[in-house]
Amino acid sequence: MEYGQERVATLHDLTGHVPDAPTDRAAVVVPMTEREYAGLAAERVLSELETVAPGEVVVALRAPPEKVAPFLDWLEGFDLPLSVVWCNGPGVTDLLGECGLNGEAGKGRDVWLALGVAAARREYVAVHDADAETYEGGDVARLLYPLASGYEFSKGYYARVENGKLYGRLCRLFYAPLVRALADAQPDAAVLKYLDSFRYALAGEFGATADLVNSLRVERHWGLEVGTLGEAFAHAGFEASAQVDLGRYEHDHRAVSGPTGLSDMSRHVGAALLRAVESHGVTPDYETLPDRYRAVAEQFVEQYAADAGFNGLDYDRSEEREQVDIYAEAIAPPEGDRRLPAWREVELAPREVLDASRRDVADLRD
Repeated sequence: MEYGQERVATLHDLTGHVPDAPTDRAAVVVPMTEREYAGLAAERVLSELETVAPGEVVVALRAPPEKVAPFLDWLEGFDLPLSVVWCNGPGVTDLLGECGLNGEAGKGRDVWLALGVAAARREYVAVHDADAETYEGGDVARLLYPLASGYEFSKGYYARVENGKLYGRLCRLFYAPLVRALADAQPDAAVLKYLDSFRYALAGEFGATADLVNSLRVERHWGLEVGTLGEAFAHAGFEASAQVDLGRYEHDHRAVSGPTGLSDMSRHVGAALLRAVESHGVTPDYETLPDRYRAVAEQFVEQYAADAGFNGLDYDRSEEREQVDIYAEAIAPPEGDRRLPAWREVELAPREVLDASRRDVADLRD
């Protein structure tokens, strides 16, 4: 049984115990798009949250106008204290534009809107995706427990094993070897040691105190998770960060190619990672970094091949190497910093966002 520690406090699920945690003082943020509407995974997540009785559930909804009313009717069928932010509603979009915050839309911007609402109303915030088919309500308590114990930031980690195969490809074949390649060149960089401490850095599940949430700059798109880690390093650091074992998750699987595939995501993740490390004094050698990444990723492929064989899992080295080649193309200097500012630094009030969203919904239903 594994119970080793990392540079950040690592809380293991050794007994299946669900710890006592202040769920009634917390808001749970769940980003959703129209693909989650009435889906089995999202149904499970919301049903499990009913058993948790959190103080509030803030749904960050991105959906076209014709989908919003039926989506809300479905959400209201759950016995939950719900607040819904229609993130691409016309009033919300106009409000952001008036404050100079509109810009590129994506998962990160949606979560940023919901984080502001959640942190303004509750002491703690937990965030998780809605596509986990194995989600358990106890995960909320697991994410919150470190926060009630003096930590400011907690990150979930879990195994991605399904259908006799290893998943979590973007994290284990791109993020992890890229961080290792950067650290090999600058072994004393504390931010790289921090980023390397998290066992599943691209997990969508994390918790934070309201104070920390209000201090986070947020990536606008798929770089949300790694960008949040970079901000957590700045504001919480090793001493106030923890990661918690959430067991094994089964998620929807994305294709490598396509507009929402892993190759597209790798560009956002790579830019967010490199932007984060540059902001903490790391100066990557971009001319050599893709080749150094490939060399480290090759070591990872062999290690995962051994691990898969040890567990009787299918493993295709050539397919994994093809993905490495695709991900290597995403390694480039990050372009302009388009992160959303910390909530404590903007003149926009979260209540204004929630009010604008409610007006948008009311206009649809009239």
